[in-house]
Amino acid sequence: MRLINRYPSRSGGLMLLLLPFIVLVAIYFTGSSMRLQLNPDDKLLPGATQMSDAIKQVAFTEDKRTGEYLLWADTVSSLRRLGIGLLVSAVIALVAAIATGSFPLVSATFSPFITVISMIPPLAVLPILFIVFGLDELSKVVLIVVGITPMIIRDLHSRAREIPTELWVKAQTLGATSWTLILRLVLPQLLPRLLVAMRLSLGAAWLFLIAAEAIAATDGLGYRIFLVRRYLAMDVILPYVAWITLLAWLTDELLRRLTQWSFPWYGGGAR
Repeated sequence: MRLINRYPSRSGGLMLLLLPFIVLVAIYFTGSSMRLQLNPDDKLLPGATQMSDAIKQVAFTEDKRTGEYLLWADTVSSLRRLGIGLLVSAVIALVAAIATGSFPLVSATFSPFITVISMIPPLAVLPILFIVFGLDELSKVVLIVVGITPMIIRDLHSRAREIPTELWVKAQTLGATSWTLILRLVLPQLLPRLLVAMRLSLGAAWLFLIAAEAIAATDGLGYRIFLVRRYLAMDVILPYVAWITLLAWLTDELLRRLTQWSFPWYGGGAR
């Protein structure tokens, strides 16, 4: 059998899935053990005991200043900002994509503008957002929206333009109005793609969130990471990074399952 046609078994697939993570963890703790043997006070590669103690401190011990459990308080703050940003971006992108994908006059007017806007590095306008919207929650949410919305619009617009011309013609021949075309033809095609586009934008959304929290925030996962970096607290930073990665993966998996459940006919959300 050709290698290209060989697929792993169920148990073999699970082993292959876990293999890169096992190798990564093994390499890390091997390097950590070697460095700690040479210097027990080394902070660059903390061992399992050091990270376990740090997790207990931030997750299961009340902070003396605020009385909160820092990890969970930071998680709630970050997820709230991320959730609002994703929701607002999804609504704006869907409306804009329907307009540019359905009406040629709107597309001719705004498609080039959206393309240009999508080329602006969002982090470059972060100081402007802080000046205009202040240092509170709004500026952080706006950064996420500014960062991911243009790309989602372009993705959805491309999907709308892929709808076969024959469907447009047949629907109008049967008497469909513009609103009927949008509700019965365009919207069902864009909704599943919207969920996929949101999945693809999660990494960028987290990047903009962490950047905003690092610069101007009093809580949040990004704020905590950049706060403790001055103390070289890698035993806190590494678990926080792993926690952010887990949250991002869980969000991606949630959107994937939502796509499969809501639109089982759509093959683009299967993986």
